[in-house]
Amino acid sequence: DSYLEHGGYEALKKALKEKPEDLRESVKESGLRGRGGAGFSCGVKWGLVDRKSGKPIYLICNCDESEPGTFKDRQLVHKDPHQLIEGMMISAFANDVKLAFIYIREEMPLGAKILEKAVEEARAKNVVGDDVLGSGYSCDIVVHRGAGAYICGEETGLIESLEGKRPYPRIKPPFFPAVLGLYQCPTIVNNVETLCNVVHIVNMGADEFAKIGRPGNTGTRIWCVSGMVQKPGYYEIEPMTMRELLYDICGGPLPGRKLKACIPGGGSMKILGTDETFKDRDGKEFSFDEIIVDYDGIMAAGSMSGSSGMMILDDSTDITEALANI
Repeated sequence: DSYLEHGGYEALKKALKEKPEDLRESVKESGLRGRGGAGFSCGVKWGLVDRKSGKPIYLICNCDESEPGTFKDRQLVHKDPHQLIEGMMISAFANDVKLAFIYIREEMPLGAKILEKAVEEARAKNVVGDDVLGSGYSCDIVVHRGAGAYICGEETGLIESLEGKRPYPRIKPPFFPAVLGLYQCPTIVNNVETLCNVVHIVNMGADEFAKIGRPGNTGTRIWCVSGMVQKPGYYEIEPMTMRELLYDICGGPLPGRKLKACIPGGGSMKILGTDETFKDRDGKEFSFDEIIVDYDGIMAAGSMSGSSGMMILDDSTDITEALANI
């Protein structure tokens, strides 16, 4: 009821009046990139789906969030589950999906309960299920709990698990999910935050969404900052410098300490030292403080933004010990 009071599901109402192909093109034009790890274009991923096979098309929300240092999707699920459901229903309609899944990590038991309740509430309001809002379009959502395997964050490992098998990644090719995914059918796998952004693309339009951020890095992004800063937390920001994020927003290092290194996008990403000097493609040097916190900015420094799980180490940290722990 609170979500509806604040404009919830208005984007879905708007989307149901559009052509699915127009919605797909709008998401592509918005420049939305996947918020789960690889940063692949959401619209391009949708465009790769085999729509001529005659098989059903499935949508899976990847809510495994197993990358160390990442906790933004858990917060979205716990505090705004209907935003995710609305994003999923718009995405499902845009891609002719009749059955969608939320694959949630076993270590999020409360999140699973919250989502199951939210899906029931959505069914009761006719925004999920048969003949959604009288549009003639039908789609259901199933919440599926994983068994706590890190590899299920990888989309084909997730699909194997959802089918009831050992979560072992499939060989690509031939198993590209857009052609051979769940039950050997065309499948779209999108991250929680990615699907939530679809709501705002529909509400504000692709052009307005694309104005947020910078080219190739459109929209806001939620960064999970943990470790040795005064104000750890999760922050939704437009691209900014590393210094602005860590000092202006996160309060800088703890008293008497000095920042030593940063793991920018989750445990599997390359560490960046605060005293390092980096070079962009043109050979121009820049410092750690000048790194732009977005996909391309962190890649220019030789690492990746990944799932945006930023872990900060200071001069009290033994780097060897930290890496051994990871």
